Amino acid sequence: MKNILSANIARYRKEKGLTQEGLAEKLGITFQAVSKWETGQTVPETTLLAELAKSLNVSIDKLFGYTAQNADISGYDEVYKSENYFWGVRPSDMCLKVLALLPTDGKPLKLLDIGCGEGKDAVFFARCGYDVSAFDISDAGIEKTKRLAESANVHVRAFKANMFDYRLDENYDILYSSGVLAYIKPGLRSEIMENYKAHVSPNGIAAFQAFVKKPFIVRPPEKQPIEHFWSSGELFTHFHDWYIEHCSEYVFDCNSSNIPHKHAANRLFARKIKTL
Repeated sequence: MKNILSANIARYRKEKGLTQEGLAEKLGITFQAVSKWETGQTVPETTLLAELAKSLNVSIDKLFGYTAQNADISGYDEVYKSENYFWGVRPSDMCLKVLALLPTDGKPLKLLDIGCGEGKDAVFFARCGYDVSAFDISDAGIEKTKRLAESANVHVRAFKANMFDYRLDENYDILYSSGVLAYIKPGLRSEIMENYKAHVSPNGIAAFQAFVKKPFIVRPPEKQPIEHFWSSGELFTHFHDWYIEHCSEYVFDCNSSNIPHKHAANRLFARKIKTL
């Protein structure tokens, strides 16, 4: 958590066009104090958090990488409130590829599901013996993830967070994401992907899917429209220095809005090779 806070202070300060000296002056402290916050040596005093957030024009929750409760930013909260599972409970076939590439073999391998939705994949991994954490921006999605895990008699550490602001500060053996990367603005992709890569353990894998734009596919009628399609091969370029276990591009049929339509997507399974 300390690393997330330090990175966010630096990022939002720069977005506001403030120097460390400028932020320090607003808060009535030394620029050395700001520097120590941003390098993770210290954290702000609790009494300074409200003024710090105000100076950076963000909420305290956002500073810590969390989204305020009951803020329906995802666009899916209403459909997730239904008793039915909008995406179903059958896991993606991406999960089977993960199992083949990095089976648990009795080891407590740590997995993070980024943008877990209603939890179908996260719960599947937990049932297969992985130590699973999962986050999503939807309150209703997180609650359904917890319920699905409880009904399967497994544990998933499910929490609400916004991937735009939330940064990893612990390592995982597997980072998994299917369906949400296309909501990341192009200007944030490099920073987020570098953070993800830095927190995969040696010999661990990243299993990611990103929707890509194709001129022959019309804009899908989604509940939450995809705003930032990736380019073909763009996902691969972020992992050019990893061992690529599998990389593909495909077109598939979707009926998520009760209107048949198509998507194009890249899938990537990349392994972080131990360096000598």
